[in-house]
Amino acid sequence: MRVGGIVPCGGRSSRMGRPKAWLPVGSEVMLQRVVRVLREVVDPVVVVAAPGQDVPPLPADVAVVRDEVEGRGPLAGLAAGLAALEGRVDAAYLSACDVPFLSPAFVRRILSFLASGGRQAPVLPTQQGADGPRSPSIAVPRAGGYHHPLAAAYRLGVLPRVRDLLAADRLRPVFLFDAVPTRVVEPHELADIDPDLRSLRNLNTPEDYAAALQELDARMP
Repeated sequence: MRVGGIVPCGGRSSRMGRPKAWLPVGSEVMLQRVVRVLREVVDPVVVVAAPGQDVPPLPADVAVVRDEVEGRGPLAGLAAGLAALEGRVDAAYLSACDVPFLSPAFVRRILSFLASGGRQAPVLPTQQGADGPRSPSIAVPRAGGYHHPLAAAYRLGVLPRVRDLLAADRLRPVFLFDAVPTRVVEPHELADIDPDLRSLRNLNTPEDYAAALQELDARMP
């Protein structure tokens, strides 16, 4: 299975007070860090930015595409990224741009639930076929009672359904999970490679950022 990566970075970062993509982390900034980690596992990687948004310098083979309309959430970023990857990959890992603890092992594990046909566990009950569970089109972790669509794997075949949802202004990712076979990955299935689920931890406030820097032993700029 050929797999690429998608990193939307066009959020408004209102609680952070400045663009998360540009937050310094050691010798790089946050978007560069996430792209670097993803490139250890997948290729190619596409960054999805807002119209007119400044993006940090990235490797030459990382494409930057733009949301058609700003502020429409993860499904819009997924649509733009999948469109840019059409014909090049079979699936993509969609990552937030503000996950400083993302690990290659976590990305590989989530992708494995697509590559192995769901790893012997069922997809969502609403996606049962006449002969039993179908192979998943999406693998998404669930923790703390919430799905994490910006830490999930998507087959390219979901793109038409994503576009339909956007056209209908049904912007919540759960609408997509209900529409196509989706494998929900539970915390115990990630415990051996990320027991504290640090790869899901994002940065919403300056306090979150300061705490992450301290944990990473990176110097506050």
